[in-house]
Amino acid sequence: MTERQGEVYDIGYQRYNGPQEGRSRARKAIWIDGLRTSLGLGRGWTVKILPALLFIAMVTPALVFTLIASFAGPGDADGIPGHADYYEIASRILLLFSAIIAPELLTTDRRNGVINLYLVRPLSLNDYIIGRWLAFFSITLIIVYLPQVMLFLGLSLSAPDVWNYLQNNWLDIPRFIASGLFVAAFTTTLPLSVAAFTTRRAYAAAFVIGLFIVSSATGNALVEEIGGSNAKWYALIDITSVPIFINDVIFNKTDSSELIGELKRLPALVVYAWYLVLTVGPASLLWWRYKNLRT
Repeated sequence: MTERQGEVYDIGYQRYNGPQEGRSRARKAIWIDGLRTSLGLGRGWTVKILPALLFIAMVTPALVFTLIASFAGPGDADGIPGHADYYEIASRILLLFSAIIAPELLTTDRRNGVINLYLVRPLSLNDYIIGRWLAFFSITLIIVYLPQVMLFLGLSLSAPDVWNYLQNNWLDIPRFIASGLFVAAFTTTLPLSVAAFTTRRAYAAAFVIGLFIVSSATGNALVEEIGGSNAKWYALIDITSVPIFINDVIFNKTDSSELIGELKRLPALVVYAWYLVLTVGPASLLWWRYKNLRT
């Protein structure tokens, strides 16, 4: 019989003397990982196709508006779609983007059991939820603001007098910034709250897309078929029109669709309160769901 022998190796162990970032580093890591997940970075090229296509689809209306303005004569420029029209056209694409991409930030962690590793010290439950929400909110803001900036620069440079255009239209900048915040907050919160109740991204995406389609179809059908004095209340059923209504109010846009026109017959505070319900309500459900998971 031979006895087993062990050997000890000096691997040069040294104490870590670098910065102790603690909780702030964990928060930053959750946010950065959320950005990478939303864009498909660090994974196969097939995962990056959908974010790229949706990003191109969001930028395309701004490019089209700019080209139209460039080739239009001075007398034809008034009818060209501008900043107030952009969100109404592109918001449906943004809703589709958020419904498909946002659930990936939450469902994978729970399905793979990674959430149990995240929700330990120094990272708290609120840190995780806020970090994931801010990650997708940041991506959404980039997608929302970049075409607006491109549109503003394009319309400015295509104007006969650039300086005169800037003097007359500089207020469009704070307007599309404010409107973009409302649109981005809505499209970020709802899909994430739905994703908190399933571990499959496809289920969450299908539910959110179905909710958008059903609410839009129902609201439009009730307004067109029944109408009457209650039509303005039926318009609230179409949840996709609520952030567009706020956009029209911010830009003081009058040539709105029939459904938005019905919403404008309501007191503005009613629609703003309904927006809060559609945004703060899902956010509360998201927090409540993860609080129960932790306990």
